Amino acid sequence: MTSTHPEPPCAYSANRVLLSLSTETQGHGSTAAFVPAGTPRPKPSSLGPDAPVTDLITLTRHTLSEQRRHASASGDLTLLLVSLQLSCKYVSSLVRRAGLANVTGLAGGGPNIQGEKVQRLDVLANEVFMNSLRTSGRAAVLVSEEDENAFFVTAAPEGSPDADSRPGRYVVCFDPLDGSSNIDCGVSIGSIFGIYRLPEGSDGTSLERDVLRPGTELMAAGYALYGSFTGLVLATGDGVNGYTLDPSLGEFILTHPSMRIPSRGNIYSINEGNASKWGPAVTRWVNHCKFPEAPTADAEGKPLAGLDEATLKVTHPLRPAGSLAVRADEHDNHGTRKPRSLRYVGSMVADVHRTFLHGGVFAYPADRSSPNGKLRILYEVLPMAFLCEQAGGRCTTGLKRALAIRPDKLHARTGIFLGSALDVAEVERMYQDEENAKK
Repeated sequence: MTSTHPEPPCAYSANRVLLSLSTETQGHGSTAAFVPAGTPRPKPSSLGPDAPVTDLITLTRHTLSEQRRHASASGDLTLLLVSLQLSCKYVSSLVRRAGLANVTGLAGGGPNIQGEKVQRLDVLANEVFMNSLRTSGRAAVLVSEEDENAFFVTAAPEGSPDADSRPGRYVVCFDPLDGSSNIDCGVSIGSIFGIYRLPEGSDGTSLERDVLRPGTELMAAGYALYGSFTGLVLATGDGVNGYTLDPSLGEFILTHPSMRIPSRGNIYSINEGNASKWGPAVTRWVNHCKFPEAPTADAEGKPLAGLDEATLKVTHPLRPAGSLAVRADEHDNHGTRKPRSLRYVGSMVADVHRTFLHGGVFAYPADRSSPNGKLRILYEVLPMAFLCEQAGGRCTTGLKRALAIRPDKLHARTGIFLGSALDVAEVERMYQDEENAKK
């Protein structure tokens, strides 16, 4: 007889989600997720494989396990991550109660440094992250999307309200609540963060030396997703892992080990409302996503026999005259010649998370109205580029590797294409075609 009693919310049976930790696990989007040696594995209950798993792999347990693999690790990064996951749990709680707890709507005081309207939940999320990180004893500099200037942590006098505030050795750049314009719509939103270690010999007081650095120097990065569930995706330099918050336990549980982005995908994600402002390369790429063409050249770029410019004008009307040929290994959606699907949420974390799971490309390119792009480099682009590359994907501005960008100011911006490595490489080739046509 089938039991009518619902399974307790904290019960994880060994034949369910935690079995994704086997070495043969199938990852999302048809790629296999390989679990490195040393990854902790849950032990099934003595009651059998259908009983709840009592040996849960939490985020804290997982990071401690990783810490033990590095003899020189001090544990400071682990403690910093404890503060970050607490911030994400708190913000998740605020988001879920937003409609009932009077935290939706605009805050007073005008637009923020980005020129954007500030939501009440933006303010609360920023305070949560700032207070948690400032008092962690591990952060030296904090950079928030909501604040005009960087916050340099200093030791507070004994007896003061901030007596537990003291500087550490890490720089944390974060967007406390990405996609906040979607708060009252019930659309998934998130938080993004990147972590640097102070350069050797630095006292943590220089913006140029300590903060304005390329993503290649990041130690860790991650994002939290607040939607139908609360997830945390984290990379510390040895792959990407995904965790899901069990609200009954108040713990993030490892559910997506060693996440890998499929090398190709069937989805493209871009705001087509900006189409009139795009440059030729972006327009060409989007057209090929929607109207894939038969190849005009082989995989090496050599024109196929019998195709001349006059013929191509008829058979390939979207092809710019004089441009490089459409190669046999690109633009035809895996050989199916079917259009790719457009999916655009308008919340970067939600769009990127879908791209990580199912492949494809998330794009927010520079255009004529925003020639430098709109995404902030320090706390949006670089953390996401770090995660993307750690998961086997690719992230570019179109002409430059995004992770190599060194911002020239705190809130500098750029445009990006992020996702499946082969799909993003197609975008880069189109940008290169455009550059070659200018010569």
